[in-house]
Amino acid sequence: MSLNLANMPKDDRQVIEDEKARLFEFWQLNLERAKGEAGRIWLEKDRRKGKWQDWAAEQIDALNPPEYQSMVKRELARMG
Repeated sequence: MSLNLANMPKDDRQVIEDEKARLFEFWQLNLERAKGEAGRIWLEKDRRKGKWQDWAAEQIDALNPPEYQSMVKRELARMG
């Protein structure tokens, strides 16, 4: 089932739109940083070999906020 914003009360729609705008601004402000962080983690892959995945997960888990963690995960996925 899809969410049709037109069927929602105006205040509820505005809350959703405000959150979308916040997340888009966060993405714009942090994309280059997330790419750099993902690159730093990726560059350790050959050196850490079989232990890289666990190490990478620890590095990502240490990042805040969760939205930034997700950005770094997506950038790593693009590299792989």
